[in-house]
Amino acid sequence: MTEGGFIEVDRVEKVFDVRRKTGFLRRERRQVRAVDSVSFTVARGEMVGYIGPNGAGKSTTVKMLTGILVPSGGRLRVAGIDPSRERTRLAHRIGVVFGQRTTLWWDLPLIDSYRLMHRMYRIPDARYRENLDRLVELLDLGALLDVPVRQLSLGQRMRGDIAAALLHDPEVLYLDEPTIGLDVISKAKVRGFLRELNAERGTTVLLTTHDLQDIEQLCSRVMVIDHGRIMYDGPLAGLHEVGESERTLVVDLERELPPIDAAPARVVRVEGPRQWLAFPAAESAAALVARVAAEYPLVDLSVREPDIEAVIAKMYADQAERVVS
Repeated sequence: MTEGGFIEVDRVEKVFDVRRKTGFLRRERRQVRAVDSVSFTVARGEMVGYIGPNGAGKSTTVKMLTGILVPSGGRLRVAGIDPSRERTRLAHRIGVVFGQRTTLWWDLPLIDSYRLMHRMYRIPDARYRENLDRLVELLDLGALLDVPVRQLSLGQRMRGDIAAALLHDPEVLYLDEPTIGLDVISKAKVRGFLRELNAERGTTVLLTTHDLQDIEQLCSRVMVIDHGRIMYDGPLAGLHEVGESERTLVVDLERELPPIDAAPARVVRVEGPRQWLAFPAAESAAALVARVAAEYPLVDLSVREPDIEAVIAKMYADQAERVVS
């Protein structure tokens, strides 16, 4: 592990004891290794995607980085602080958003949650007002401040949670599935805000997500974890190359036609005037779209991203083939 990272993870492990019933009065105890000797560093101001299938170890890693969980082995540092030993001190320097859970008070108006955090974090009054005004404007929360949290839509609540995590000017922001369940407009707002936050404030961001578009639009680097181990650490284009993943261009034509000829893309499915073309995910879609639009009577088209589980499965298959051969 290179020295000097703002976030430093060195051979970190997390083992859980799991008990399950094996008979009327018998229970079997076994150990589950959720994180298995993981090492990486994240520089100050970097935006990194941390991805993998369900149960891969993503959330367990984030919980250890916040001090919620204590590692079974290895070494962790965030801004020079050991999260599990100095959790309270670290809390003033980090922000956390869990897409599946809220940090807001369910029955209170949104503004009351922010007032409570103002006191909890002991944010100076002037700084609190300045940050609140800025976050309300950028995340379009003005009309929602007096609405009880339980009445907010998922997209509104997510924007409210992001604002809550940033009121105290954290140096690090952990985002666990921040766009899950959001519509296209809400996703665009959240992504645009995070880009601006990183550019303006230099906030370090570690993002876990199943949505590769989150990574593509926000992060220059991606780490893949599966079965508790880092399988890949590098640019997204490199991940697509390693996993040989493909994107899909869905084309709606004015009428039924023979399969579109637009190499290196290949037609993988045809239903009447609709055709599906697969092409390497590492390549830009722009040239392919321009060619199809110029040569065929086009009504509509869309690009579908590869599924991260499929990319990882392909990586595993290739590794298994190399081991066998």
